[in-house]
Amino acid sequence: MPEGPELHLASLYVNKMCEGVVFSGAVRKSEVSKSPDVPFTCDAYRITATSRGKEVKLTLTPMKSDEPKQRAKAGQAVQPMDIVFRFGMSGFFRFTGEDELPKHAHLRFYSKEKPCRVLSFVDARRFGSWHPNGTWQAGRGPCIMFEYESFRENVVSHLSDRAFDRPICEVLLNQKYFNGIGNYLRAEILFRLNIPPFVPARAVLESLESEDLFGNQKPVKNEISDTKKAAKSGVKQETADLLRLCHTVPLEVVNLGGKGYDPQKADYSGFEAWLQCYYVDGMKSIRDHNGRTMWFNGEAGPLAPKDSKSPKAKKRAKKEDDHDYTDKKKAARSRSESTAKKKVKQEGVTKTPKKEKEAGSTRKKTEKTREINTPQRETRTNARTRKSSSAETTAVVFVAGPKRQNVRGTR
Repeated sequence: MPEGPELHLASLYVNKMCEGVVFSGAVRKSEVSKSPDVPFTCDAYRITATSRGKEVKLTLTPMKSDEPKQRAKAGQAVQPMDIVFRFGMSGFFRFTGEDELPKHAHLRFYSKEKPCRVLSFVDARRFGSWHPNGTWQAGRGPCIMFEYESFRENVVSHLSDRAFDRPICEVLLNQKYFNGIGNYLRAEILFRLNIPPFVPARAVLESLESEDLFGNQKPVKNEISDTKKAAKSGVKQETADLLRLCHTVPLEVVNLGGKGYDPQKADYSGFEAWLQCYYVDGMKSIRDHNGRTMWFNGEAGPLAPKDSKSPKAKKRAKKEDDHDYTDKKKAARSRSESTAKKKVKQEGVTKTPKKEKEAGSTRKKTEKTREINTPQRETRTNARTRKSSSAETTAVVFVAGPKRQNVRGTR
């Protein structure tokens, strides 16, 4: 699921690819999408993007012309429009040629040039959404990356809220206070501080202050070595500032680049090498009270769900990069498809068709039935011959008797 760093990378990608590009016409939506239509049509406009936590805002700005009144009469947009995107489980942006549109491009912006290029919002699972003339969602807190001071003040000033009675791993997903944190970020942050995931959130955060006393220092990794003590107390050292790592760890992911948005780094190898806990071999995983999988090391903590059991350590499965549309990836896919076709052909030559198999099976069955039935027929014929012979002998006996009697009588 895209988190704060991924959405910021998406905004950087849009600004990079759309720089100097003039777009024209109406914004088109796919027939399958249930999101609202975008009522924006303009002969010439530009696109810029900004991000905040788990949201991205596209701004469509009409280019200035000498006759704005005539444009308004013709139904052309005069004022800029903001479209707020939420990516859901699989949303991202892609800038391609008109002939190379991705399969699940649900919202498209067409350029004015020839050949035409298209900026598309791609969402295979269709959990993402967009809101024309939208603003940042009111229930979300300040951004963990670019509104750090406001984010920190928002958390520290609301520690008395009932939301902080829950385990720290579940509170980190509350976008009201941690706007931009997702599943893999919470695992990496808690792992670096050796904080068990299911300890009370208030016990971890109550010793922190609204001002970052260690903001000028580098992020501290693995300050507490004894996880058992951490699970009992839940209170960290002063240098183990969880809120600061909520700010610095996402920025590390942004500095990695790639993740499908950088044409020079169109794979996930750098990101997978950066991960220390999330889906890493040897780590434990357990489902929290909301059903989300939590990756950790050591003890889970006193607030861990009682019913759920910690499965064995899993190995990371290699997944194909859905965001990679480079020539290398296309060539590799074409090779794999050709090899698969060759295998299918070879199997078709070696394997017998179904009709021949069925005919062969019926022949075998008839042969078996013949073998089974032939001895029965022989036994039946033998029995018949025996019965006929015995009947003949009896007939001779009965005939011979009365003949003799008759002869004697005549004599």
